[in-house]
Amino acid sequence: MMFHKKSGPAFAFAFLLSGCVSFGGKPPERLLSLDAAQKVAPGTLRQANAGRTITVADPEAPKMLDTVRVPVRIAPTSVAYVTKVQWADTPRHLFQKLLAETIAAGSDRIVLDPGQYSADAGQRLMGELVDFGLDDASNSAVVTYDAMLAGPGGVAIAKQRFTASAPVGGKIDAESIAIPLNRAANKVAADVAAWLAAQGR
Repeated sequence: MMFHKKSGPAFAFAFLLSGCVSFGGKPPERLLSLDAAQKVAPGTLRQANAGRTITVADPEAPKMLDTVRVPVRIAPTSVAYVTKVQWADTPRHLFQKLLAETIAAGSDRIVLDPGQYSADAGQRLMGELVDFGLDDASNSAVVTYDAMLAGPGGVAIAKQRFTASAPVGGKIDAESIAIPLNRAANKVAADVAAWLAAQGR
């Protein structure tokens, strides 16, 4: 099975590599990233009461996903990778940024990056990225995230699995995968944000 095709128009969140960039071998024809459907408006000022901050941690991920390559599950026990395309960063880092932006855009919480210091011991969102790739049998992009919300003391408050899929329009290749992967990731992020909002009621 081959997952390749000559490159076509770049998407808003996929761009062609410059010839001056070197990866130590033949570079991929494009890098993919994620684009949040819900974004914080420029100039937005957030102020929150004590305990209303939330830190969104990088999710854990199996070795199959902790790579810049895009996996395609071709059988229950077999995985291939799409040729001529890579992620701009590992999926867990890209998804963490998407989650943080989506949560911040849809709530009044102050959302912190793990690298930011806060004297306010708020909540912490952790989890595992279980699926983040393509399924050949259903010809779809699949994203699955196990979320765990912990309180200031690190004690788990709630845990839930979120999953979403989006059909791939045509054959799985470098041109067809960016939009459905972005759509599935945004659906999971929106569902997690809604779940967090419900926890605070």
